Amino acid sequence: MKPFWMLSILVIVIVVISGAGCITTQNASTNQTIDGITIPTTTGPPTPAEARQIAAAAYVYGYPVVWDDVSKDHQTAVPAPDPALGVAPINQLARPYQAQLTASSSTPLPFPTYDFGYVQGWLNLTKEPMVLSVPASNGRYNVIQLVDAWQEDLPSLGSRTTGNESGAFALVGPGWNGTLPANVTRTQTPTNTILLVGRAQQNGPADLPATAAFLDNFTLTPLSAWGTNYTPPATVPVNPNVNSTYVRGPAIYAEVANMTPSKFYGRMAAVMSGNPPYSADKPLVDQLARIGIVPGTPFNWNGLNTTMQNAITQGYQDGISEAYTASVSSPGIVHNNGWDTSYIATYGTNYTLRDAGVLRGAFLNLPQDGLYFQSNTTATGVPYSGANNYVLHFTNDSTPPVNAFWSLTMYNSQGYPVTNSLNRYTIAPHLGNMTYNPDGSLDIYIQNASPGASKEFNWLPAPSGAFYLVLRLYWPQESALNGSWVPPAVQTVGPATTTTNATVSAS
Repeated sequence: MKPFWMLSILVIVIVVISGAGCITTQNASTNQTIDGITIPTTTGPPTPAEARQIAAAAYVYGYPVVWDDVSKDHQTAVPAPDPALGVAPINQLARPYQAQLTASSSTPLPFPTYDFGYVQGWLNLTKEPMVLSVPASNGRYNVIQLVDAWQEDLPSLGSRTTGNESGAFALVGPGWNGTLPANVTRTQTPTNTILLVGRAQQNGPADLPATAAFLDNFTLTPLSAWGTNYTPPATVPVNPNVNSTYVRGPAIYAEVANMTPSKFYGRMAAVMSGNPPYSADKPLVDQLARIGIVPGTPFNWNGLNTTMQNAITQGYQDGISEAYTASVSSPGIVHNNGWDTSYIATYGTNYTLRDAGVLRGAFLNLPQDGLYFQSNTTATGVPYSGANNYVLHFTNDSTPPVNAFWSLTMYNSQGYPVTNSLNRYTIAPHLGNMTYNPDGSLDIYIQNASPGASKEFNWLPAPSGAFYLVLRLYWPQESALNGSWVPPAVQTVGPATTTTNATVSAS
């Protein structure tokens, strides 16, 4: 399942790659392939064919770090935290707490979740570590996700890994070798740019104040100010060339897609200075240097002759095509019973897979913290429609195996919540009132009209047209992680019938 806005990005890509020329690629005997990326093995000044090949690999390799940097700039271009947009200056926390518990197409991203309250912030660890203080959760499930500049999820903090007690964690970037206070735990990061997302379980709308109170006690403090009554600056300078309203979604992808080769590779080289490549990337990084892409060194496009500029431009277009082809082919996605999921925790040197992950929707949790199953068709491939009634049936021993909780959420064909009289957009046992059958099994009724008063506690209202389902497992057990448990197929139980009960419509 792909976000709806990807269609517009694909149009941009098709226009860009349609101008590609026809420089002959290098002989296969002088190439090496690393998880789908082909680069030369030669050294020295490249031929035009080699330059084209290296430029294509550079785009595929560099796309996540450039995309990340653009996202970071837009999401920190504010003088002070803005809860409404969910953004904050660098090294400060935004406290949006929770997506609106209403059906609204103004939600910044499609497919929002109603399971958590949030805090989030972008960190720059170049100068010094930042200390994250986390309060005791009193059993409230929480996870603090850390994503590096290359879109790799780092080991998380929170209930699963560091427990529910309070703690202080120093996020330490590469190259810093100082001493930490005794009561602060070192958390090493491979890049200086880090996205931090703290999620805390929210048990429905009535629980929002308690969730917010818990998240209010998350703090970020520069190490040099640790132990003082530090408060972040009330206002910080803002780059006037960055639009903070483009915080997510299509605008970020479109900005990267519309970059020239000079701008893309130049930004890539600059960002790599403080966010060094992994050691496993060395064969590729060595080849990038042959066309002038060197971490921390300005990319000298104007210093290249016309032949090399043309070759690199064609390689750039090749790289765009490779990245978006990977996204469309959905590598790493496993299909079962009409549900799609990914069990991938880290990408390593699988650069095309990493691109596909970013293009399908960045910043997903580690599967150990959150495993997501998505479905928009029955097991036989028939698209869901509000013209039919459906049931998701779990036997008494087949409900989602989790250590925290699970939820099933309904979205319309655009990925937004569905307007309904119950104001119910997700259904989950921890939200209460769900009823089980006498034998312990569970039926969830997925349909446009109410199934009747006796079944309404288990009703997930659907729109009149097409829809998506997302089943989320938080802190999944090993049987879910290893694929031995998968969700049962959603069953079609007949056409929708006319009823006097309240119905729902697409929002």
